[in-house]
Amino acid sequence: MGGCPYDVTDKRDVRRLRRGKAVEGIHEKAFIQANNEPDDEFFSRQGLDSLMDMGARTAVTALYRTTLPVGGRTLDVMAGAMSHMPEDAVFQELIGLDVNQAALDANNVLSLATVQNLNTTPQLPFEDQSFDGVVMCDGLAYLTQPQVVFEEIYRVLKPNVPFIVSFSDRFLPEKAVAIWQALEPEDRVRFTSALMARTGFTDLDTGEVAPPEDLTAWKDTVRAVIGRRPAGQ
Repeated sequence: MGGCPYDVTDKRDVRRLRRGKAVEGIHEKAFIQANNEPDDEFFSRQGLDSLMDMGARTAVTALYRTTLPVGGRTLDVMAGAMSHMPEDAVFQELIGLDVNQAALDANNVLSLATVQNLNTTPQLPFEDQSFDGVVMCDGLAYLTQPQVVFEEIYRVLKPNVPFIVSFSDRFLPEKAVAIWQALEPEDRVRFTSALMARTGFTDLDTGEVAPPEDLTAWKDTVRAVIGRRPAGQ
């Protein structure tokens, strides 16, 4: 992928992130995008396939199978055309939110789809504590206001149920924000964890699944961070 195409972050802030400390004092340009075209126009021209290969998608599905509550009301933020849910998963409701109408139309596992650009309108159109789980796969790289979006997810999530953020090393450099491109993959996990902790999520759990050496069709490492809204909050 290469490094970030512009020098936009204070190097001391990046070093702090790499040591896993709190996300404080990040330069205001850390969340700019190289391509200033409106997100809906840009993503409408992208293919509907996931950037993840089949092995990575299978790993995300396995994570959802073991972590999401059965029969719950689940929100897929920045859902795209593939929600990576197990084929036999049973939900009370699975709602997808994305900037790309065509992608949502192609996502046939959703109960309901909502078109929304979280970079211009980060407020979620849902009631407080109305979801039993929230997932975001390969979406954090493109958020220009991630803290606000995380605060909204915290608001709509019930206590003690998971918010799962997963991603591979692949992203679209035209739209991935500068700080995401500047950080190494392991540091993106620390960055995600710091955002979650700063929002109020607890019981943070991180992990990764690397492709086996004998499977040439699986090349993408999947990394994930899981947090929960604490009871009484």
